[in-house]
Amino acid sequence: MVRAPRGTKDLLPGEIEKWQYLEKLARELCKIYGYQEIRTPIFEHTELFLRGIGEETDIVQKEMYTFTDRGGRSITLRPEGTAPVVRAYLEHRLDAQPQPVKLYYLGPMFRYDRPQAGRFRQFHQFGFEVFGSHDPAVDAEVISLAWDFLSRLGLSGLQVELNSVGCPACRPSFAESLRTFFGLHRDSLCSFCQARLERNPLRLLDCKIPGCREVGRYAPPILDYLCDDCCAHFSKLQDLLGVLNIPFQVNARLVRGLDYYTRTVFEVSLEALGAQSSLAGGGRYNNLVEACGGEPTPGIGVALGLERVLLALEKLGVGLPLEAPELVFVAAVGETNFQQLNREALRLVAELRRAGYAADKDYLGRSLKAQMKFAGKMGARYVIIMGEKELREGNFILRDMKEGTQFLLRREGIFEFLEDLRNGEEGKWKASEN
Repeated sequence: MVRAPRGTKDLLPGEIEKWQYLEKLARELCKIYGYQEIRTPIFEHTELFLRGIGEETDIVQKEMYTFTDRGGRSITLRPEGTAPVVRAYLEHRLDAQPQPVKLYYLGPMFRYDRPQAGRFRQFHQFGFEVFGSHDPAVDAEVISLAWDFLSRLGLSGLQVELNSVGCPACRPSFAESLRTFFGLHRDSLCSFCQARLERNPLRLLDCKIPGCREVGRYAPPILDYLCDDCCAHFSKLQDLLGVLNIPFQVNARLVRGLDYYTRTVFEVSLEALGAQSSLAGGGRYNNLVEACGGEPTPGIGVALGLERVLLALEKLGVGLPLEAPELVFVAAVGETNFQQLNREALRLVAELRRAGYAADKDYLGRSLKAQMKFAGKMGARYVIIMGEKELREGNFILRDMKEGTQFLLRREGIFEFLEDLRNGEEGKWKASEN
């Protein structure tokens, strides 16, 4: 038997409803906040990620699924959502529209990583991006949307960690201080960090190897090197988060794993998850649009890992208010006139569905007892029993599986009865004897 590839997962009935709830909430919140959905291909030209994410990042060096297609082109399954959205923003001239442009996406991403709790090789993200504004209020809004999404799910104990990674004006002096610091501890660094030390020392702060992380704890903090503009931006952002009543703490070691970030970086985490505590992460990328071939354009975004969010809900024992439609099951039973009964059952199911009711019937020729048992397993609220007598007289039995009551109804009365139930007026109907 062929099994799903390692690091991937099938989403089955009984679980998919949770995903649908998350996606529905995401879309509802984005509509409230004024974000529009965008859908990009799941694969892009590899060059996009080399230019956007950065060749020195773990994602590019270790985690991308890259292959050569039949035309000899290097193609990569998207490992993150921001660079493709930037590409689409430029390709379709969204930069010519009134700014800021606010977009969101939902979909699968791909990274070759060691599978563990909340981390898969195919994983799903809800992300949103804003282009065209330097205002720190946009930074606050993006953090607020991520916080709002997680809070509305019922998650408590959330933490926002905040930092600024500066800009091209102030980062070079910080990079030089990192080269000096890590150069003194070169022998304690992994081979990847030793190679990055000269080219991109900021990446050393994001290394996941324990030895490198321990050394990085004592590295100079970037906040000591920020220019006046970056300091002012960071200060205003903290003030605005206070206005929004979003608690946060400054983490001067937070740099995130992508090269395109400038100024604001942040994570929303849940300590109860342990090592995989981060639920959302993002920041500003004021130079990314230009790096992808556009005019200098400020941007900021965040992505939330849906697998990690579902893991958090499970660990905290948070139930989602999932609403399943009340199923109407049509049970047709008869021997001498079964074909006509089956046609009438099929017709009734179709009419119920057109009227907006969830409806189904038996397709295996089961007995009435077996059909009732099957309807119960399906979670049917009502069963319409249709036998030869009922078909001949036009009086059908409707059984309420939850209340244990049943009603004798004319065919046209079925729809009137169900409509009254929708409107909370079922009291005017009198149950018949079982």
